[in-house]
Amino acid sequence: MRRLRIVVIDLVSKGPTRATYARLMNANFASIMPQVVAVWCTELGHDVSLVCYTGFEDLMEELPRDVDLVFVGAFTEAAHTAYAVSALLKSRGAVTVLGGPHARCYPQDAARYFDYVLGFTDKPLVEEVLRDCAPHRPRGALLSAKGQPETLPGVRERWPFLEAILRKAPALKIVSMIGSLGCPYSCSFCIDSTVPFRPFDPGVLKEDLSFLVRKFRHVRVGWHDPNFGVRFDEVMDAIETVVPPGRADFIAESSLSLLSEARLKRLRRNGFKALLSGIESWYGLDEKSRTGTLKGIEKVRRVADHVNLILRYVPYVQANFVLGLDVDEGSSPFELTKRFVDLTPAAYPSLHLLTAFGQAAPVNLGYQRANRVTGLPFHFLNNSDGINVRPKNYAWREFFDHVIDLTRHALSWRAITRRWSSGRGSITRGLHLVRAVSAGGHGWLRSIVALRRQMDADPEVLRFFEGGRVDLPGFFERRVRRDLGPLWEWLPAGALTHDPNEWLAASGGAANARSA
Repeated sequence: MRRLRIVVIDLVSKGPTRATYARLMNANFASIMPQVVAVWCTELGHDVSLVCYTGFEDLMEELPRDVDLVFVGAFTEAAHTAYAVSALLKSRGAVTVLGGPHARCYPQDAARYFDYVLGFTDKPLVEEVLRDCAPHRPRGALLSAKGQPETLPGVRERWPFLEAILRKAPALKIVSMIGSLGCPYSCSFCIDSTVPFRPFDPGVLKEDLSFLVRKFRHVRVGWHDPNFGVRFDEVMDAIETVVPPGRADFIAESSLSLLSEARLKRLRRNGFKALLSGIESWYGLDEKSRTGTLKGIEKVRRVADHVNLILRYVPYVQANFVLGLDVDEGSSPFELTKRFVDLTPAAYPSLHLLTAFGQAAPVNLGYQRANRVTGLPFHFLNNSDGINVRPKNYAWREFFDHVIDLTRHALSWRAITRRWSSGRGSITRGLHLVRAVSAGGHGWLRSIVALRRQMDADPEVLRFFEGGRVDLPGFFERRVRRDLGPLWEWLPAGALTHDPNEWLAASGGAANARSA
């Protein structure tokens, strides 16, 4: 195999930004797999560099001019940026590869714009791509391993690439680690709902933590596990074995059902400072919150008590909700979430709009069979900027009115003040404030309000959401054009729209991918 010049691009941001929260945190949101691919390519004997685009760099200047192969990692909201990058780099003679969530969710669409589109990715699959390294046009090759990798390069192996990314974090630097893949829960909307849970060797975690303790006087670690703590004792034993008390802070995503008070005490002893937990709905998905048959206000009170208990031990808690689920109807789900916000003043409520990401989860096929998925451009599919599933029990105007009312309550100055005064520590209080007033808080609210107003001002927008027309309203095109900037000229013809029922049309979609 000849020695290749390879660039790996991690699209953390879908476009330029100057948001304060993004400045503080975007570098810390870098994905692990682009770093892993960079390590594998290096181990296979190639010249490798990594570009992490956080929205503050000039991406046109960052893109390579003399390279053989480019890997791009992207979430769906950055798909149009990824497609434009691929077109530009193809014009410079590069072979392009797409991996990450968008590649897994929309492989057929992505294959129109990349030479290779990767599903599950392990080192043998990457080696196959490097050995072939040939244009596949007009449609790219769909490749997938049989499942998630058995193991991944740890922090020590990733450090040459990770260190450069951390230099982009101006104040708060968080090292990304992962102790497992997949999830034992089966939330219908989640990309990990059908991925078997696979823990990694605790010995590798110990090696990585020992490495970080030597590198930093005090290190902050963000666990990227879909659900941290499933193998709670094994992971905590690893931490306690190698991390001296007070030398590390940890952030993790964990279901409420895993967070008993005994475990919370242990988490506090070991420096856990932030937990993200999915509540999702007051009328369903009870397994994650361990609330049994409780519904409505009874579930609100039980969960609020649990979250307040967590806050006695962990200073920062993010509570995640999904709005627009089929189990919800009327004003009740929104009013109950307001009640939760009032009962847990120190928790940050993270509100998400139901989004069907292509073939990410089996329930999406049901939405497509029922013709409920809209062709909302990828640019808006980030669980916040838009909803692409027609609500079962709401008209569009009614639904967005409820969302706006709830968001105004959750991000009111009264709620922000209570969150600030209830928070423990300057970092916790600062994050609460910055998140609320930055692009993901008040900025998101302004975006949703603008979309709701367009439904009244421009009949085409409402007709588009209701499925009454195919053409994309100019409101959406203008937003994408603005965010892509100079890359807009490289967005391939037709890339702004996609077939929302392509998985259904492909008779299972992922089955067409060749197993490597």
